[in-house]
Amino acid sequence: MTPIRVAESLLPAAHRLYDAAAIAGVLLLALQATPTGGGAGHSLTNEWAIVAACAVLIFHTAAELTGLYRSWRGARLRRELGCIVLTWVYTLPVLFGIGLLSGYNGRFTYESKLIWIVGAPLVMLAARALFGAVQAALRARGYNLKHVAVCGVNELGIQLARNLKRSPELGLSLTGFYDDRPGDRLAELPEDLQGFAGKLTDLVAAARSGAVEIVYITFPMRAEDRIRGVLAALADTTASVYIVPDFFVFQLLHARWTSIDGLPAVSVHENPLSGIDGLTKRAFDLVVGGLGLAALTLPMLVIAAAVKFTSPGPVFFRQKRYGLDGREIRVWKFRSMRVQENGAEVRQATKGDDRITPVGRVLRKTSLDELPQLLNVIEGTMSLVGPRPHATAHNEQYRSLIDGYMLRHKVKPGITGLAQVRGYRGETDTLDKMQGRVYFDHQYIRNWSIWMDLRILFETISVVFKQENAY
Repeated sequence: MTPIRVAESLLPAAHRLYDAAAIAGVLLLALQATPTGGGAGHSLTNEWAIVAACAVLIFHTAAELTGLYRSWRGARLRRELGCIVLTWVYTLPVLFGIGLLSGYNGRFTYESKLIWIVGAPLVMLAARALFGAVQAALRARGYNLKHVAVCGVNELGIQLARNLKRSPELGLSLTGFYDDRPGDRLAELPEDLQGFAGKLTDLVAAARSGAVEIVYITFPMRAEDRIRGVLAALADTTASVYIVPDFFVFQLLHARWTSIDGLPAVSVHENPLSGIDGLTKRAFDLVVGGLGLAALTLPMLVIAAAVKFTSPGPVFFRQKRYGLDGREIRVWKFRSMRVQENGAEVRQATKGDDRITPVGRVLRKTSLDELPQLLNVIEGTMSLVGPRPHATAHNEQYRSLIDGYMLRHKVKPGITGLAQVRGYRGETDTLDKMQGRVYFDHQYIRNWSIWMDLRILFETISVVFKQENAY
């Protein structure tokens, strides 16, 4: 077994042990630091041991849901650190719920609990950050490296090489590219990457000598015979071999591997918000959306009165739009126009549009007309952040003009979204503008995280104050 595989198999176990020690150790220190909670003697009683054991058990159970102890090779350190915080956040309600039912909560002071709640994750975060820094320093000096080769001088192979170069924390050192095809059929290798190292026979020789430990085959999926030939040749070596499928030629939307009774399959169009991620986003929507609705009740009543008494018509306008998986939903808005277009043709609002009421013009400029959509968030048909829902008439118009347009409906629509904070708010009077909006909607779906949602919400405040492209 190679050293790097031993390290990879031992690291999760080491992290588990350290996290358990951090949870129990910080609890002990918290009790020692707060004598009113029972003093040093109390911190060594069975109560401390029982609470520590329960906390460790719940934390490690939550870690299975969040994937904390999976391999983080190739991922940014902040993602692993964020996963630690998320796992701890899931742990606390369960732990304190059990403590409330059992009466254990009352045996510890607020001071000791606060020190523990804050201190335990900080110690775990510090350990991961320190380990990451040490690992990066060692690999920068040539330790714990694997020598890899790319078999296939093509666009995919070049992209793979660039990814390896951008991720030194992987500990993978590229030795060069190998390919049997004539030179005029090979892609031009950039000067900043390792060059052409030879043909297949040279690759096999390098693998036999140990100069190459890992081989990535980047031939297109249609080149089945060539792939089989490379695999047969490398079977006479001890190198690890990976096939990098050229799925990038498809419009991947949060791709993930799955298995059907042992038969592997990869998703091309997939909803990223399944399982624990979906629960996290829904909880975030309910908490933040509920607080927002409570805080904005009085301003919304004032707006409702202004709409009602300044122009004839209802206070609210519920427009037909597409929601998750293309299902029709009714989106709440304060009425801002003299008309209520909701049919097969809906004309977008433009600058100086005479359909907009005086109050509606202010509401649309400040996006206050969107506030009733908090009701959609609470009922579950929308999210705080996601692709903005379009009128059904616009969906039918653009789905035939823009490739992958309907993929934006793989997640719930949002009150705000990545496209809106990247300059695609308001009117989309040209096909290019709508294509730009769809591009950022796809980016959001591919790269979703709860931290992205938070960032978009904060950036939305700035966008609204600028009042650009809103009519």
